[in-house]
Amino acid sequence: MWYVSTRGIAPRVDFEGALFSGYAPDGGLFMPEELPQLDRETLCQWSTLSYPGLVKELCALFIGSELIPKDDLNDLIDRAFSRFRHREVVHLSRLRNGLNVLELWHGVTYAFKDLSLSCTAQFLQYFLEKREKHVTVVVGTSGDTGSAAIESVQGAKNVDIIVLLPKGHCTKIQELQMTTVLKENVHVFGVEGNSDELDEPIKTVFADVAFVKKHNLMSLNSINWSRVLVQMAHHFFAYFQCTPSLDTHPLPLVEVVVPTGAAGNLAAGYIAQKIGLPIRLVVAVNRNDIIHRTVQQGDFSLSEAVKSTLASAMDIQVPYNMERVFWLLFGCDSQVTRALMEQFERTQSVNLPKELHSKLSEVVTSESVSDEAITQTMGRCWDENQYLLCPHSAVAVNYHYQQMDRQEPSSTPRCCLAPASAAKFPEAVLAAGLTPETPAEIVALEHKETRCTPMRRGDNWTLILQDTIEDLSRRWRGHALNASQ
Repeated sequence: MWYVSTRGIAPRVDFEGALFSGYAPDGGLFMPEELPQLDRETLCQWSTLSYPGLVKELCALFIGSELIPKDDLNDLIDRAFSRFRHREVVHLSRLRNGLNVLELWHGVTYAFKDLSLSCTAQFLQYFLEKREKHVTVVVGTSGDTGSAAIESVQGAKNVDIIVLLPKGHCTKIQELQMTTVLKENVHVFGVEGNSDELDEPIKTVFADVAFVKKHNLMSLNSINWSRVLVQMAHHFFAYFQCTPSLDTHPLPLVEVVVPTGAAGNLAAGYIAQKIGLPIRLVVAVNRNDIIHRTVQQGDFSLSEAVKSTLASAMDIQVPYNMERVFWLLFGCDSQVTRALMEQFERTQSVNLPKELHSKLSEVVTSESVSDEAITQTMGRCWDENQYLLCPHSAVAVNYHYQQMDRQEPSSTPRCCLAPASAAKFPEAVLAAGLTPETPAEIVALEHKETRCTPMRRGDNWTLILQDTIEDLSRRWRGHALNASQ
């Protein structure tokens, strides 16, 4: 299986190359050169699989046994999910009035990113040990990515991780999940800025190709192909859990409601659809509504500023993974994709060509949800089910309630993806007039020692980042030298 850049200039790479690159050298994102097609028979066979079983099948399809033999792959995925709290890893809660909530948050940090990052970290370590190499992972986070990335590689001997978090823009719990990990290979910086601002020094560092190569840098943000690959399993599991039967011709549809910021779960759903999964996609965003405006009006443009909302992990202006969706809608035409994305990067505003916009609105519908609607949805779900939603999950469930209240009869089952546990967002639970339920592990964070280096306004953030990376490289070379003597 080969991977090509959505912008068409970078040479093609295998799965290992895509895993270690993050962005392609031409600024694009890696995508499979050809998408396999799953027939009805395969879907019927997969329908009885567990969530980890689906991840194994999808990864085997997109990685190739010459890179990771099937037995090794299965071991890596079992190891990745070994610390999840739920025996199913991912669990579907069937609530009143046809509300299906797919709980993607049973990992260590109580968020969906544990699923893809725990697998990605296993793949990384597999290749690093084989090649006797070291990488430095650099992650910018709006909240959940940082803690899940740290969790997945903490203590790993071939990996150092640098995380930039937006000081005061994450919840207290999210911040503590990052700053209380005191392992030697974890380096956390608290930036005086929002998540889009802290992405700037990271982009600058990654734009220096020689520097990236010299220090073996990589990113684990949602642009990394291996994360999108694992996230495809959410959609397959949602489908098989919610479909009434697989005996009809054609196979029945299931509607999947995807709450998103950077559009990773949306890209994963669209690829799942392209390879044969009969799902209808609904994308749900908070007041940072660039994806909603793109779907509704073809208006792919930045707003004046990021708006702070209760669904803070989705307070993102630039939905990087839309580039993957555009590329697929353009029929994998990288020239047109490159022109569109370069225009967006120059002017921060693009009106989608008519044909592209009509294709997009055929494959996905969208909604944007206010904080008021988030708290109302959380309250209603509690009243009807005694079930606490996190604010991001409420963004998805709000769509379900809207459809129900319109009393539009639909025989299509619907599944709402729940990206995080309400336990991570006590502030939002209180704002909804409800009582937070905080697990003991999260309470314990309050009493742990923390470590976090400030990046203040006025500091040269890029320089601080470069110096840290150079220092880690020197240290690793020292370790490697000692080990070989």
